[in-house]
Amino acid sequence: MDHIWLIGMMGSGKSTVGRCLADRLGRPLYDIDAIIEDAVGSTVSELFERAGEAAFREQERRAIANVAGLPPGVVATGGGAVLDERNVDTMKSAGSIVLLAADVEVVAERIGGGNDRPLLAGGDGGALHSIANERDARYRAAADVVVDGNGSVETVVGLVEAACNAL
Repeated sequence: MDHIWLIGMMGSGKSTVGRCLADRLGRPLYDIDAIIEDAVGSTVSELFERAGEAAFREQERRAIANVAGLPPGVVATGGGAVLDERNVDTMKSAGSIVLLAADVEVVAERIGGGNDRPLLAGGDGGALHSIANERDARYRAAADVVVDGNGSVETVVGLVEAACNAL
């Protein structure tokens, strides 16, 4: 089995579910945001502030391309990874893409104020709905399978595992 790429909104559970799924499957976890932070020596928020979203997206593209060549694992992508078709093509060529589809209200509850989320910082609360509306079609077009991400971590991990076994 190749990589399992987890996509979805910020707060949909990609990192948390990814960690648990990787442990359950005995595979490495590749967290794209953490890889970027290691590469640039700062947090994603600091990179956004210092260099802007375009610089972050370039780092994201590089990280995804690099991870695609690593031993099969579970990959927690950033919420906007699907905005670049090159990322989607890379992910599709290196495994299966699983969308963790979580309701905006669930996501909002999980991320709290979102102050550590660059695209939400200083927002009025409507930004999350706007981002979800803008990205939903891209998520669904990229996904090989869509999993309900609204449940508990264990429930979602089980759904992802079952979905991947069925692919």
